[in-house]
Amino acid sequence: MKVTLILMVSLLFVMTLSNFLIYRFSLNSQFNQVRNELRTLARMSIIMVDAEALSHVPLNKDGVNSAAYKTIAEKLNKIKQANPFIKYIYTLKKTDKTNLLQFIVDPEPVTLSNRKKFPTSYPGDIYNAESSPEMLKAFLEPTADKKLTLDRWGVFLSGYAPIINKDGQPIAILGIDMSAQDLRDTQKEINHRSIFVLFIGIFISIILGLLISRKITDPVKKLLEGTRRVGLDDLKHKVEVKDSGEIGELADSFNKMAANLLESRKKLQDYFYHVTQSLVRILEAKDSYTRGHSDRVAEYTKKIALKMNLPSEKIELLKKAAQLHDIGKLGIHEDILNKQEKLSDEEWTIIRMHPLIGEDILKSVSVDEELLTIVRSHHERFDGKGYPDGISGNHVSIDIQIISIADAYDAMTSARAYRQAMSKESAIKELEKNCGAQFNPVVVEAFFKVLAEPG
Repeated sequence: MKVTLILMVSLLFVMTLSNFLIYRFSLNSQFNQVRNELRTLARMSIIMVDAEALSHVPLNKDGVNSAAYKTIAEKLNKIKQANPFIKYIYTLKKTDKTNLLQFIVDPEPVTLSNRKKFPTSYPGDIYNAESSPEMLKAFLEPTADKKLTLDRWGVFLSGYAPIINKDGQPIAILGIDMSAQDLRDTQKEINHRSIFVLFIGIFISIILGLLISRKITDPVKKLLEGTRRVGLDDLKHKVEVKDSGEIGELADSFNKMAANLLESRKKLQDYFYHVTQSLVRILEAKDSYTRGHSDRVAEYTKKIALKMNLPSEKIELLKKAAQLHDIGKLGIHEDILNKQEKLSDEEWTIIRMHPLIGEDILKSVSVDEELLTIVRSHHERFDGKGYPDGISGNHVSIDIQIISIADAYDAMTSARAYRQAMSKESAIKELEKNCGAQFNPVVVEAFFKVLAEPG
């Protein structure tokens, strides 16, 4: 919006400047040229007017019949005939009131039948020159109106010159009116075109402003969105900006920064993963029966995931989750973990807390949300009878179901303090028995293919 407004203001300034320097100059030049021509014509025309004869015209209606009136009217008509652009030509004299003048000779037809068609004035008729300062000034020197006159007879531009007697005194003025309708129409047309060009310019400036501002703001919006996404911990987000300038460089720098942060986080998580893995191994080392359990579950998980054609990133995540799935047992007392007798209901309740404890341990270091979910839910069942949340069906993700079956199989085929290890065949029968209840049939099928492979 700011770019658009700046363009509009700039355009308005240029248009205004253009209007004054070009259009107005052109109009004023044309207008002044016409004024000069009228002033020159008036000055030349007074030569044909006899000041002595003019002073003998009776200033009344009957004055039109006097010889002096007819003589001067004839000469004025000759001037008009020689200059077709002249609409009216006339003479006036002063009265005892400053702004009021009297007509002496107005040679327009004066018959009653033509009065309405051809306006005219009789000798002695009063004319109020209050709105025509140049007319009053004409008693001193030739001049012309500085603006167009609009009255009931039309649009006119007038020139004037003083009529001097033999004593060198101005006794009257000669007035020449030319029709200025064409000039006025030209002025209107130029003004209309100026306004039209102005609106076209404003429209173009809006379009250009939007295009230019969008070119600037779209990359900035992408950078802003990238900043927001990174702020929400999405370090994999990349800002796609096709710009070879500073904004493009800024986007590249931003992407490198996000990539470096992601790499740093990955290294930190890998470090934490290895530390936590060591804790799990320390935990398992205390019990000879469970030693290597997490490593075996991780290996089974990897093979199942490969058999199900999961992406490599997903397989890596599942392997890590399998390594850490029992981390919560760090919060369970050894007497309960290593008890050889049957656990009490209270002790089972404590054992079933280890997925939540594991989630809390890992959550404190902002481990991947998927990994946290798997650690929390690795004892959920396909039929909804698992813990801690009792979710079922498709709410138990494939990731969780893969680790769940791998965990169950290794637990069955490993010796415990309270029982002997099952054979592979017995464990498979147990999996078949619980297929569709505890375990997802799709995952069971994939695991059986893994177990069928040699080695």
